[in-house]
Amino acid sequence: MNDKKTHSIATAAIASVLAVGMMASAGNAFAGKPGFEKCQGIAKAGMNDCGTSKHSCAGQASVDSDAEEWVYVPTGTCSKIVGGTVKG
Repeated sequence: MNDKKTHSIATAAIASVLAVGMMASAGNAFAGKPGFEKCQGIAKAGMNDCGTSKHSCAGQASVDSDAEEWVYVPTGTCSKIVGGTVKG
């Protein structure tokens, strides 16, 4: 094998390992916080905790109380809030 081909294979292998690691850590980043639950329908505009089918990032809710937007609240709190639904 020539050096150029060996370098390309090594680079691809390293990139694959890094990609798998980033996917694993991304899954952990979106996992629920211990002692908290996702509560839909109560987020104020711009105060949501994560993306939905309408956008991909936290803080991008465009209206108050959108049924799809959610925020983390202490476990057991969501069902006590008018309009709140625990996201499963």
